This record gives sequence, C-alpha cells and structure tokens, in this order.
Amino acid sequence: MSNYIQTIKNPKIKKISLNKSPKLQKNPQKKAVCLRVFTISPKKPNSANRRVVKAIITSTKSKIMAKIPGEGHNLQQHSTILIRGAKVRDLIGVNYSVIRGKFDLTGVISRKTSRSRFGIKKLK
Repeated sequence: MSNYIQTIKNPKIKKISLNKSPKLQKNPQKKAVCLRVFTISPKKPNSANRRVVKAIITSTKSKIMAKIPGEGHNLQQHSTILIRGAKVRDLIGVNYSVIRGKFDLTGVISRKTSRSRFGIKKLK
C-alpha cells in the first residue's frame, strides 16, 4: 500500500486500450475503393492462397489490406466495397475484412449455411 506522498509523486496512470482497427476511427464499417486484388499465402502451419484486396478508405484516404471471405468473388480495380475490422490471424498485415453482399461485392451464390455472413437471402 502506498502512502500519501508516494501517490502524489507517482500517480497511477490509466492504461490506454489499443484499438485493433484504428483506420476505421471507431466506426463499425467504412466504405472503400479497391486499388488491387491479389492472393497471399498464410503463415507457417497453414497453406493456401487467400484472396486479399488492397483498398483506400474514401473518407480518410488511408490504405488498408482486407480479406475477401468465402469462395469466389467479382472484385476488380475501382470496385466499391464495405470494410469491417476483423483480424485475420494467419495473414500478416491484414486486419480488416470485406462485407459480402454490399456495393460491388456479390454474395456467395452456392451458400446454404451461415448465409448472413456471406450476403445471401433465404432460398424458398
């Protein structure tokens, strides 16, 4: 337990919480424009080619890399997308994900389960 003099000389400093997705500026999603669409291979134990997009956020003009979830996509340069914060653990430098079924990115067509994640309406 510290005494009065110690607390005056060395006050307790509150820890600052680190923002996992700072380029979104505390917003849930942001609109972005694709600069380049390409694939990246993941870190050590995994092996695949993950689809990634390099994009620029329209409001802040900051560049980010975001993963395209699901199978297949129709993105190309100058496509408009919606970005959300999502740390992709096996891809280095990718801290964002693209939301499917919004703007120029269509949903995954053959999806039966987890449809809300991949932008598909219920089949009747």
